[in-house]
Amino acid sequence: MIAHLLAAARTTGRPREWPMREIVNAIFYVLRGGIAWRLLPKDFPPWPTVYRWFAKLRDETVFERMNHALVMADRQRMGREASPSAAIIDSQTVKTVDGRCELTRLERRKRGRLLPERCRICARDSCRAARHLIAAIARTGDPARQRW
Repeated sequence: MIAHLLAAARTTGRPREWPMREIVNAIFYVLRGGIAWRLLPKDFPPWPTVYRWFAKLRDETVFERMNHALVMADRQRMGREASPSAAIIDSQTVKTVDGRCELTRLERRKRGRLLPERCRICARDSCRAARHLIAAIARTGDPARQRW
């Protein structure tokens, strides 16, 4: 289903040492588990190879196209139109200290209104499939936010 999005093996030059399926499995293993690239188990290809392919696929927006193709296939499987006609936008804000870990609890409470916040905005279609995810920094002292 996603093989057409991945680079085909070249006919000239050195042949691939690892199949593309193993590399993609290793990338998904790291991303799903949240582990460091260097902690990739020995059953997978070497971590520098996997990371190089991850960076290449990320830069070529293959993961976005992969997500789009899978969401459309899932919507069709559920009997809906491939492209959604409506979306749900949700946001979540979390206070952060951004490197100010040395502040005491009292100092943090006094400066609480001045500390930046991290804001995550997600757009989902009616099947709850994530379409876009944006992370941003928001400030609580912003006059535009105080009106809310």
